[in-house]
Amino acid sequence: MDAWRLDDLNNVGHVVTETAARMPDAIAVAAAAKGGPKRSTPRSPIRYDEISFGDLEARTNRIAAGFINAGLKKGDRIALMVPPGIEFVALVFALFKCGAVIILIDPGMGRRNMLHCLASADPVGIVGIPLAHVIRLLKRRTLPRCKKNFVVGDFWGVKKVSDFDTLSPDTFRGPDIDRQDAAAIIFTTGSTGPPKGVLYRHRTFIEQAQQIRDYFQIQPGTVDVSGFPLFALFNTAMGTTTIFPEMDPTRPANVHPPNIIDAVNRYRADQSFGSPALWNTVSKFCQQQHVKLPTIKRILSAGAPVPTTVLSRIKNIIAVDGDAFTPYGATEALPVACNSASVVIEETGALTDRGRGTCVGTSFSTMQWKVIEISDDPIPTIGDCRVLGANKAGELIVRGVTVTDQYVTSEAANDLHKIKDGEGFWHRMGDLGYLDDQNRFWFCGRKSHRLQTQTGTMFTVTCEAIFNTHQDVYRSALVGVREKGRQTPVIIVELLNAKNISRNRKLAIIAELKTLAQRHWQTDAIEDVLIHPELPVDIRHNSKIFREKLRPWAVKKLKAVKKLKVL
Repeated sequence: MDAWRLDDLNNVGHVVTETAARMPDAIAVAAAAKGGPKRSTPRSPIRYDEISFGDLEARTNRIAAGFINAGLKKGDRIALMVPPGIEFVALVFALFKCGAVIILIDPGMGRRNMLHCLASADPVGIVGIPLAHVIRLLKRRTLPRCKKNFVVGDFWGVKKVSDFDTLSPDTFRGPDIDRQDAAAIIFTTGSTGPPKGVLYRHRTFIEQAQQIRDYFQIQPGTVDVSGFPLFALFNTAMGTTTIFPEMDPTRPANVHPPNIIDAVNRYRADQSFGSPALWNTVSKFCQQQHVKLPTIKRILSAGAPVPTTVLSRIKNIIAVDGDAFTPYGATEALPVACNSASVVIEETGALTDRGRGTCVGTSFSTMQWKVIEISDDPIPTIGDCRVLGANKAGELIVRGVTVTDQYVTSEAANDLHKIKDGEGFWHRMGDLGYLDDQNRFWFCGRKSHRLQTQTGTMFTVTCEAIFNTHQDVYRSALVGVREKGRQTPVIIVELLNAKNISRNRKLAIIAELKTLAQRHWQTDAIEDVLIHPELPVDIRHNSKIFREKLRPWAVKKLKAVKKLKVL
């Protein structure tokens, strides 16, 4: 079956309707059953619940009818706090059909950030599990408008979503929706500051689904093992079956690899989307246990640079004609560009190891990009910035049909991240790097993470890649101490198998890393090397390093060894 266009669709909720009309009996979602085993074994495999696209369409219509009967209106901001699974997907599309604006908050971002995001989005209600309603009651002063509440399960005084099961799906009559209408508020990871609420319109989701489908040539009938729940929304629009394996989506690095392997083999999955941390864990296990995933033709991994070693392992365990891809983008602009494991292994990875940055590939066909001179100040119009030529490092800006146009929880963020250009605008990605002669972007680090030393600017990713080539280093982070303009660079490394490495060997590794630093112009100013037991990373991908948390740790460590007297 060929892919179908969504050009005439206004409400993203109706992608379920389109898919169900074409393939009603195909599995839409399969999710690890609640109460079943947490670890797959030959004697006790994971059990799965399933729903077809036809039944998903009917289920979303029943739920949508129930919401509207209960007083939900177009434009109502509703926080969805339900774990990944069939109910999550059904609720998302039911709320879309109602015209509600879904507030999606990653529970893994931490309690404080989650509560801040919830309050700043100002919902009129919550659809969630009982724990979500406990939080609502405890924080009712910061959630004064939460009156339209629904529970998945049972909670005293709150209307149950299961009550809508008795309704006829034919009774649903949704509001008129324009493509420009708000559909969701999705929060950034908060890896470089407080999480920001990004406004997604119905057209944003629809355009994203079509861009991803067309670029990767995803055909209806594809089966995707999902390590990132939000990707399931695109799957439904593409006629792709979503498999939610047994895992904690907030801790992808800690996944039990046999759970992923079992899901792939059981459903003969040909695709999987997961963070670099997830596929590092799974590919390492497969390599050690001599396990192959021959049905997998395509692995998508995003959220942070994927090491060449991980991409090589992935290529070795999937189908011979398969490949791994590293889509690049952000919550505010997705997708922007993509590279493949084949290109990284054959060409760009070696340059990354020498401090050239991480090549994210060429841009998607509808995306425009430029590199401008670095600035920490607002840039009102495109005429106020200086565009740089090829191979000149600066700040990346993008525009295109999948770029979101505003934050809804921070006006200051709009001033800092949007640049007017006639009737449109450019989005400042906050990423530094350069465009090469082939118009490929090479990512060198986040703007907020750059070091401003007395001898010039230092970029995190370019420096860290050099240290990551050491056989005992798992990952590293470059931080600066002292004030901007006089920052002193410090490299902090997390070791592989650190528990099994003696103190003397650790001292030897530090000496080796200092010698390595002197061999490259990007790192020859680094004199201080510290070993950290486990670098702090973001929850969503378990890959983005929280360098802001490492600076005070580095200061304390350096003071302890009397390396730094004035900070």
